[in-house]
Amino acid sequence: MNSEICNRARKYADNLIATFNSLKESSPDLAEKYPKLFDAIDRYLKDTYYFIGTNDCDTALVSVSYAEGLLDSLKYMGYAEFEWTNIRREEKTVFVGGTFDIMHPGHIRLLRYASSLGKLYVVIARDKNVLETKGKKPVLSEKSRLEIVSSIKYVYKARLGDLHDKMKPLMEIKPDIVVLGPDQPYDPKKLASYLEKLLGKKVKVLRYDEKEEFEPGLRSSSDVIKRICRESYCLSIECSVPPCQEDQK
Repeated sequence: MNSEICNRARKYADNLIATFNSLKESSPDLAEKYPKLFDAIDRYLKDTYYFIGTNDCDTALVSVSYAEGLLDSLKYMGYAEFEWTNIRREEKTVFVGGTFDIMHPGHIRLLRYASSLGKLYVVIARDKNVLETKGKKPVLSEKSRLEIVSSIKYVYKARLGDLHDKMKPLMEIKPDIVVLGPDQPYDPKKLASYLEKLLGKKVKVLRYDEKEEFEPGLRSSSDVIKRICRESYCLSIECSVPPCQEDQK
């Protein structure tokens, strides 16, 4: 829902800027006569894009509404004549791939950021491929991980990856933007060049670098697993032993 509000505010602001710029070109005397009013409209529009960038979508929508109200006041008072511009902005397709085992706030922040760039498609790594890559199975099955990610409001559509060809989902989705997680071992420039040849189009590859603690000492799913084993249930990471006696009571 939040990403829908941001998209609405962005389209709203795009149309408003086009109308505002057209008015300034056709009636330069108005800008000179009402400099404070024009400056306020400009600042509200800049604030709109700022708040979209910080994912504060409700405030972005309020800011662009204020800008529209000020611009409309010129028309209603008979100081300006203009028609509202309607720009059809094509929404970008955004791709994120990952294991998403034991979802935590770090995952949510990544998906929230990616969804602010366009319509977000998420590809979930298959159990077999995770085992081959990491040498161990994920805690949750691919079916469970897909169900969890599909239910997150920032995700337009989630699907499982291909068992044999990791690039097949990319070829089918044909994204405009690929967002890498902080730990994914790909060079953005090299990947962008490879995808351009593979898909026959330019693809922007961005890395979400933020990996902040979401709880003291926790930054990843591995950290969560270690805390569960070592602190919550007094288990050894290397070998499985029964929970502490006090926990069995």
